[in-house]
Amino acid sequence: MQSPCLSEATRACFHGCCTTSLLSLTEPPKPKAPTTSAASRSKFVISTASSIFPDTQFTNHESLPSLPEAFSNFTEAYPQYSETEQADRIRTDEFYHLMLSDQVCLDYIGFGLFSHSQHQTSLATASSSSPPRQSHSMLQSCFFDISYKAVSLNSQILYGTQETPLESAIRKRITAFLNISEQEYGMVCTANTASAFKLLAESYPFQTNRRLLTVYDYENEAVNGMIEISQKRGARAASASFSWPSLRINSSKLRKMVTGKRNKKKKGLFVFPLQSRMTGSRYSYLWMTLAQEQGWHVLLDACALGPKDMDTLGLSLFKPDFLICSFFKVFGENPSGFGCLFVKRSSSSTVEASTVARSIGIVSIIPAKQFSNLPEDSSGTDYESQNLKTKLPDESRVVTGIFSGPVSARTSDGQCRSLGSSKRQSEVGETSELSSEIVELEKPDAVQTGKVPINSGETDESFKIECRGLDHADSLGLNHINCRVRFLVNWLVLALLKLRHPHSETGHPLVKIYGPKIKFNRGPAVAFNVFDWKGEKIEPSLVQKLADRSNISLSYGFLQNIWFSEKYEQEKQKVLENRTNKSVIPGSKKGGKYATGITVVTAAIGFLANFEDAYRLWAFVAKFLDADFVEKERWRYVALNQKTIEV
Repeated sequence: MQSPCLSEATRACFHGCCTTSLLSLTEPPKPKAPTTSAASRSKFVISTASSIFPDTQFTNHESLPSLPEAFSNFTEAYPQYSETEQADRIRTDEFYHLMLSDQVCLDYIGFGLFSHSQHQTSLATASSSSPPRQSHSMLQSCFFDISYKAVSLNSQILYGTQETPLESAIRKRITAFLNISEQEYGMVCTANTASAFKLLAESYPFQTNRRLLTVYDYENEAVNGMIEISQKRGARAASASFSWPSLRINSSKLRKMVTGKRNKKKKGLFVFPLQSRMTGSRYSYLWMTLAQEQGWHVLLDACALGPKDMDTLGLSLFKPDFLICSFFKVFGENPSGFGCLFVKRSSSSTVEASTVARSIGIVSIIPAKQFSNLPEDSSGTDYESQNLKTKLPDESRVVTGIFSGPVSARTSDGQCRSLGSSKRQSEVGETSELSSEIVELEKPDAVQTGKVPINSGETDESFKIECRGLDHADSLGLNHINCRVRFLVNWLVLALLKLRHPHSETGHPLVKIYGPKIKFNRGPAVAFNVFDWKGEKIEPSLVQKLADRSNISLSYGFLQNIWFSEKYEQEKQKVLENRTNKSVIPGSKKGGKYATGITVVTAAIGFLANFEDAYRLWAFVAKFLDADFVEKERWRYVALNQKTIEV
């Protein structure tokens, strides 16, 4: 029987991945006439291939067109790109540090709460009464701190806790940005996304709902943490597989795992991202609907979504039981921040009280310490993994330029997580230290009377917070953001594919793209590898390191769960690699020594990226057409008297 929300769901899908009905997930596809939408998508692909450097291949990095020439060709192919010039103005006015530092940031996807200009204004105001000499660490100071608290997820959702005006304001701004109803979902702040996954793993009833099914085409450290915890608690973990070479979901296999013949009422937890943050593959929302109809609880991983995607998704149509996302502070400078775990209130009874979960990263957002009190060296070292213990003043204070209104800092000991660099694994690490003083939270008196408030925190309506990073996304809107990213990422894919080694009998391409190539609705991430003139892969970590020396920030990661049909069986041994199995991989034998997959370089195009960013990455990769490029880089650093040569 067809799902009653099918027609609405099809209209709601703005990426076009729901153009088929839910029946297409459970029955073989039937031939049908192309729709206007399908025709326009096909036209986009043909137009891109015929307009970007037509009938041209580049075999020498010195033969590439100049930046102005390439941009002229780009705008001819995508004339609508000029309609997104507001993003360029935002970048120039609010994120001018990217231009001053000559930095290209293609190493993470996420939401920034504040802008760089906003940060600097706050620093200037706060430091006006401070000593004139300031250390570099002051420039990396936080807009807010996080303070760990000993409370279980069950208690936090059911009873709530006291909120500072700052925390309440940030929570309201985030729920409004994501278009999430506070009446339907409770929001819990965590130290990072890894903490959010582990927290849910410790609180979900895997003893009775024993299955965990994940849908990831790459190794995700946060999800691996959930898998390890769930298996220790009795869960049977499994993963979707992805067909080579397209890396699309193997629908027949996943359909069998989702539907199954077991008890519908207690299947388990279905962990589903809407797109891959490494390959850019996008997945149909209808998998969530199918899973819920089959008795699964659904966790939606929204960490890879772009700005405004959640706003258009509309949780009134697709209501996951849990949702995880993250917010960092300033794009391109200090991506430390916090994670968010949303729990649907009607599903809160599923969450168990857990003593272990009390020590897993639930945090409060508290006002940052005064800039003049920062220690000499407060710069962090790892993405979302370095913690600094700080003391808060007892007096009320105001940080102008970020938020206004009195803020009472009652906590005697909090924590500030600071980061000087976003380098550079594709997933965040876990915090290793807890605050030396964690206050035990008690249930409010209302619990004893049976009147449990949805949120027991006091709010201050006069307290306002300005999150310019979110405001910029709101002002641009979904259409302009999607168009801008679509043009840039497809140009980059095609430009990379036009690089080929010279004088090669077999015509070895320089770059191999994994996942979708030129595609209207592909995601903003590109996974690729660089190969030398012999056809041997250059280590992704080396490519990343050399890119870093050119002020281009890239990530690298590990593609896995790849399925080869008989047609591609011969390629299996050529492309797959063995690596040490750091965690238990779903579907593998316990204690397995190796995991198989492909290590890749990945670049992410955000809405604040511009054509010059994509061009500079292309020009950098083209340098590998010179067979001596790596060796030249090695000797260049010897000539500069570098003590350590990592190349």
